[in-house]
Amino acid sequence: MKVLVGLAITLLTANPGAQAPADDAAIRAIIRDEIAAWNSGDAVAYSRHFAADGTFTNIVGQFFTGYDAFLEQHQVIFDGRFKNTTLQQDVVSLKFIRPDVAAVEVLTAVAGVGAGQLAPGTTGDASGRLRTRLLQVVAKQDGSWKIVAYHNVDVKPGVPLP
Repeated sequence: MKVLVGLAITLLTANPGAQAPADDAAIRAIIRDEIAAWNSGDAVAYSRHFAADGTFTNIVGQFFTGYDAFLEQHQVIFDGRFKNTTLQQDVVSLKFIRPDVAAVEVLTAVAGVGAGQLAPGTTGDASGRLRTRLLQVVAKQDGSWKIVAYHNVDVKPGVPLP
């Protein structure tokens, strides 16, 4: 009986929002992998963590489903408007919704894109960088974290950044 009472107390007082440091580190590693892949113009590496059935909304509002579409769209931009650009990503928020699902928001800066190469409706900041807020929902699938939703929006001029 004492064991059951002890177990009940432990379960009731446990922090359900606590997350294993390894999971936090694995998700942050995805962000670092994205930066390295972008900066080398490698669409295959950039897509490595994207789920087979993930969804993707780009900065102009186009919506795609699946790994193949994500890879194809990034190959197009690495061969085109974002060729030889550099990406910086800073984690603004990493929140575990459940032990196997997290939302990570990053503030991005893409440098090296010419003003004439920016997508319609987007502008560079004072330093000529494209600034976006990228929200990625990641889920643990078969023991590894995969991006199941990727939603990127450009930051409009005059919007304050942290």
